[in-house]
Amino acid sequence: MAGAAYTIFDTLMGRCGIAWSDGGVLAVQLAESREIDTRRRLLRQCPDARESRPSVEIAAALGGIAATLRGAPHDFSDVQLDLGDLPAFDCRVYEAIRSIPRGQTATHADLAKQAGSSGALDAVDHAVRRNPFALIVPCHRALPVAGDTRGICANGGVITRRRLLAMEGALAAGGPSLFDVLLTAAPRQPER
Repeated sequence: MAGAAYTIFDTLMGRCGIAWSDGGVLAVQLAESREIDTRRRLLRQCPDARESRPSVEIAAALGGIAATLRGAPHDFSDVQLDLGDLPAFDCRVYEAIRSIPRGQTATHADLAKQAGSSGALDAVDHAVRRNPFALIVPCHRALPVAGDTRGICANGGVITRRRLLAMEGALAAGGPSLFDVLLTAAPRQPER
């Protein structure tokens, strides 16, 4: 990855990272609990990247990421991705995921069919888990089965997925909210 660069930037969620090359975006890292961890995970994906000021195109992409994490809609269809080292099947899955409209979801079976291999559910699952382009390739919209938001998507986890889907209006009414999830995870105080 000669010529790769990266920057760390502020969002409502915390300090996120983006790496790029002349071919486009190489990776997006959502915020970890500490900036050093965000940087470390991003550099694990792009070890040759050097910290740099973003180009106009990359600045627009990171502005879109920050807007998305505030709940604002953003169209990433014009963001160029550097797919050079990725398996061809994963690239087809990412293209299919990018076509899922905001506020909607698709199942792994739907994505396998769109990628040209309807029986490749495990391969779709692996592609979703390895997605290096968080939010630009909105893997939070790719569900193992309809309505099941429990599966892990790339570098975000279940709570981040549910938060993003809720902001987009894609969660069915009646499911547990983020508040419900946090309440059930919190230790209970003894009754007096």
